[in-house]
Amino acid sequence: MTDPAVHPYIANLTGAVESEWLACARMLVSQKKMADALAVLRAGIQAYPSSAELRLALAGSLLEQDLPREAESILHALLAEHPGHAAAAFLLARLLHGEGRMRAVAETLRALFAQPGQDIEHRIQAIELLDDCGRPQEALALCEESIAAGCNDSRLHVHAGRLASQLGQFELARRRHSFVLEHSEQALAWHVPLALAELQRYADRTHPDFARFSALLQRTDANTPERAGVLFALAKAYDDTGDYAEAAGYLRDANAIRHASVRWSRKLWRRSVEARLQRAPPAYQHAASTAWTPIFIVGAPRSGTTLIAERLARHPLVCLRGEQNWFPQLASALDDEARPSRALIDQAANIYARQLHQDDSDAQWFIDKQPFNFMHVDRILALFPNARIIYCVRHARDNALSLWMQSFPAGVQDFAYDLNDIAAVIHDAQRLCVHWMQRYAASIHVLRYEDMVADAGACLASISAWLNLPPHDLLATSASTSTLRTASLWQARQPVHNRSVGRWKHYAPFLPELGRIRDLAPFSSPLP
Repeated sequence: MTDPAVHPYIANLTGAVESEWLACARMLVSQKKMADALAVLRAGIQAYPSSAELRLALAGSLLEQDLPREAESILHALLAEHPGHAAAAFLLARLLHGEGRMRAVAETLRALFAQPGQDIEHRIQAIELLDDCGRPQEALALCEESIAAGCNDSRLHVHAGRLASQLGQFELARRRHSFVLEHSEQALAWHVPLALAELQRYADRTHPDFARFSALLQRTDANTPERAGVLFALAKAYDDTGDYAEAAGYLRDANAIRHASVRWSRKLWRRSVEARLQRAPPAYQHAASTAWTPIFIVGAPRSGTTLIAERLARHPLVCLRGEQNWFPQLASALDDEARPSRALIDQAANIYARQLHQDDSDAQWFIDKQPFNFMHVDRILALFPNARIIYCVRHARDNALSLWMQSFPAGVQDFAYDLNDIAAVIHDAQRLCVHWMQRYAASIHVLRYEDMVADAGACLASISAWLNLPPHDLLATSASTSTLRTASLWQARQPVHNRSVGRWKHYAPFLPELGRIRDLAPFSSPLP
């Protein structure tokens, strides 16, 4: 045991009960005296070796000191003795999540919920963590287990509906969302009407959703954001049936509500773009891996990024990781230095590689389809010189209309509720495409949405050859089981079609602003 004469905190705890050891350690942590806290906890465990709470506190303190291996060992031992210890399981799961070990996260949480007595709050917490880890199958299974056991908590149903949508299980998604709409006062706050509308293409106005959504719009207890969600749902339904005047009216009202509630600065956006255009190429490149290839699918949102990502993910050697937020965060850290150091670039590359590669796939190509990574192409190629970047472009007016027809989560695409802001983002995405192509042409493949929907086979063959993918029919293969987190969940799993090419013309009589949006010169004629 630690010599009390050497450590005064421990000397004062001689003969103390377990709770006093914990209280002292927590006080030291709050005072940022981490070395002292670790010493107290280790001594406390020597005094109370069977204490689960002291071991849990030690594991947490070790993580704060960046000592994950010892923390992991303690947590595994603790869970072996107490498999239903939720706090230990969640702490271990978050440790594993930070290291990109998502399969291990799922195994840890499955083991926890195999034990009796876990409450609904822990289950919701686990569902959200698994979803964040890109494990929607396991998250949906936790929802469905409780629902099958008779749990009618609407949070489970709304999570199940969203997860089933991501996985392409649209009938299940509709049942779950319908339950929420019928049983929960939170249905409008959770934008369930819009979730329902996005699960299908309506054939005519006789579908019961039209009457259902119209009735919801008349509710006097709906607040303004909830009303916007219903307006977007009605606009989607009327657009499906070709009633463009009705759809445009609902869209104007919905976007006006959302635009009034967000604060997006075109000036700050332009300043950020100009900084990229003027930035010198990085002086150092991380050593490229030959074992796997990162693929970044970028471009203005709604420019076809999901369409190409889902088709490429049908290849057995390709893994789609969805819209990762890791790279923008790492790029921001690099941007804080005028000339990022080798050590910082190497560290960022290793962190990102863990998150993209993870522990659950034997793929050799990994896709990150975060569209706004077009802001970071120079950083991408500094971290991964072997990266391949598919830069998606689309006719600006169609692209703008597609964005303006969507309702996004708060804080995501806040520019998308004003057509002038949308035009600025699309214009700058095209400017950056030209800029990056001039600097990194060998690493970038520009893909026009219009070319993809006109001849998907030719586009996929060209991209596959450029990526050095082994031959595989990406059109004949059934839709991938990859998770899709996008506003186009349903559309992206349908056969490729060209219905959206020139779609803006249907709305031109009602939205004259669309006619003022122009493509950058290189994109109004075939790309070189």
